[in-house]
Amino acid sequence: MIQLAPIDLALIFAYFLALLLLGVWRSRRDATPDDFLIAGRRLTVPAFVASLVSTWYGGILGVGEFSYRYGLSNWLIFGVPYYLYAAIFALFLAARARRTRHITIPDQLEKAYDRRTSIAGAGFIFLLSLPAPYLLMLGILLQLLWPIPLWLAVSFAGTFSLLYIFRAGLMAVVRTDMLQFLMMFIGFGVLVALAVVKLGGMDFLQQRLPDSHWKWHGGHSVQYILVWYVIAMATLVDPNFYQRCYAAQDERVAKQGIFISIGFWFLFDALTTTAGLYARAALPDLGNPVESYPRLAMLLLPDVARGLFFIALLATIMSTLDSFFFVSAVTLGRDVLAKWLKGRAASDHTRKWTRIGMGLTLVISVGLAIGNPSVIEIWYQLGSVATPALLLPLLASHIPGWAPRKQAAFASVLFAGAVSFLWLVVSLKAGANLMGIEPIFPGLLVSIMIWIVDRVSRRKSRR
Repeated sequence: MIQLAPIDLALIFAYFLALLLLGVWRSRRDATPDDFLIAGRRLTVPAFVASLVSTWYGGILGVGEFSYRYGLSNWLIFGVPYYLYAAIFALFLAARARRTRHITIPDQLEKAYDRRTSIAGAGFIFLLSLPAPYLLMLGILLQLLWPIPLWLAVSFAGTFSLLYIFRAGLMAVVRTDMLQFLMMFIGFGVLVALAVVKLGGMDFLQQRLPDSHWKWHGGHSVQYILVWYVIAMATLVDPNFYQRCYAAQDERVAKQGIFISIGFWFLFDALTTTAGLYARAALPDLGNPVESYPRLAMLLLPDVARGLFFIALLATIMSTLDSFFFVSAVTLGRDVLAKWLKGRAASDHTRKWTRIGMGLTLVISVGLAIGNPSVIEIWYQLGSVATPALLLPLLASHIPGWAPRKQAAFASVLFAGAVSFLWLVVSLKAGANLMGIEPIFPGLLVSIMIWIVDRVSRRKSRR
């Protein structure tokens, strides 16, 4: 447990209060479904960028652990592939997504294919956007500050997020994200600056870091790195990217906003990776590398600055937590339950179904977070199952002439996801990947094969 000064705890309490006030501020009872789900399609470039940047960075304790253990390879594995796919999204998908005037990804799947493909896809989108890893990280951080059990810390984190998104929806998420974006950069900027001043610059790091921390691979195999590059393709089907594009004022805001966000991600990656290197150099015998950032802050920062840094950690996690929480709730409530039980999206009762989804998402995510103590493992498992199911059918739906027929699209979503899931289950039971192959690859292969068979069959039928 970490002991903070009363002034630091007061700052953290003020931060939680500010989130709550921002979340409910100017929320309207007569808000339309578009207001609740996509902020009335009014996001400007600053709001778009602040929300997207902060949403994409919730795994901060995992980043700290990885950079502490493996050095600069953190940037290669958790930075570069996401810049690459975000740029591809901006170039080829952002404007198209905004042009459709959809509300969610399942709307796109239903328009391109049919309702059953939409519901099946929504199920995998729900898995991909579950906030369980961020609940776990926030619970671990709260445990460092207060002597409470993990289940209580995780439950508090989820319930608190629910309080302010329950009433105002995406607009509450965006307003709180703007504050959290600011706090992220302030906190890590102060930490890195004081690390350089108090410990020294590059000479200090070169003298104290293992040689492996300066290598591009960090000691990992090429296949391991390649898997993370494939998992990063989830960016192309990420519901938060689509949601922000649907909510943008116009196509220019969506496209320009993503490119600006890449620049901020690069800057924040530089800060977090540098902080991880300093943590390894200054605290080489740290028992739990997940605590590398908090322990470095306790070593270097004075009162008030410590409070600001812990707010930065909280903000980085919570900005992602509430965004994923809201997307999961919309997907489960509106796109799965409403369409399944009512046969349509039930636009007249959007908020009711979304709020039902919030409650179910909270219960499922808390259970998953408590049952799996590794943040990176939760990312890995959910991404390995959902990405193969969604990637090809969703991307093809945006390209005229490339979309498979309805039956093939449904089969691709269902069987690709099922194969990756079964491969993952067998691998986990065996304690090693089946046949030495990561679960994501068999699912992608099944999806590609179904698409090829459909193309060949369609050409033969035309002849």
